[in-house]
Amino acid sequence: MLVLAIGDIVGKPGRLAAKTLVPKLRKELNVDLVVANGENAAGGFGLTPEVAAELWQAGIDIITSGNHIWNKREIYPLLDQESRLLRPANYPPGAPGQGWTIWRRGAQAAAVVNLAGRVFLEPLDCPFRLIRDLLPQLKKETPVVIVDFHGEATSEKVAFGWYVDGAASLVFGTHTHVQTADERILPGGTGYITDLGMTGPRDGVLGVDREIIIKRFFNQLPARFTVAKGDTELSGILADIDPASGRTMRIERVRESVVAE
Repeated sequence: MLVLAIGDIVGKPGRLAAKTLVPKLRKELNVDLVVANGENAAGGFGLTPEVAAELWQAGIDIITSGNHIWNKREIYPLLDQESRLLRPANYPPGAPGQGWTIWRRGAQAAAVVNLAGRVFLEPLDCPFRLIRDLLPQLKKETPVVIVDFHGEATSEKVAFGWYVDGAASLVFGTHTHVQTADERILPGGTGYITDLGMTGPRDGVLGVDREIIIKRFFNQLPARFTVAKGDTELSGILADIDPASGRTMRIERVRESVVAE
């Protein structure tokens, strides 16, 4: 099972990169499943139903998210209605939506789980305890378990990867918008990378207009963020997972560019 996982899609430029490159990569590489973090896809913060539909139309199968999923309230009903859209599973009971789903296509099946870290972020339920309790249920459905761990701290992400080694098939971090160079297969067969990176404008600051961010570092005043312009890139990983054992057999980084017209 060939899985393409795409880092945080930022605004209209990120959606353009996804619409341009996801169909190309799916066809060229014969990708089975595409997972992408979409929490910044609408104007750089949040997600709307219209933008979610745009991403599905581009060939993304499952949209994961993180702490910014709540920025646009119009997405709340869709979170309850649509199994292809996830929010972190460790939000308290009563939060809209669900934190995991079972993707199926023909004879193939994969559990996709969305979790959020707690270091430098909201004090949510413990993602380590949650995945410990959830894994037996998921394993009844499929040996393939894929986790988007949306976190700020590299230490928390690395620790989580080690914790689920041999139990999860693939763990990738999102949120920091900077692709890390530590993709590897852990001893138990779990594919791992600390952060997928960003799908969006290459020459901004994490996707935001760089002049706004530089000015803010000088004056420390609040500022309205706007998405940067210019060339865009898609960042992520490609992982080949054995559907029988759930072990990752190959993992490699992906970076593709789209030149602005």
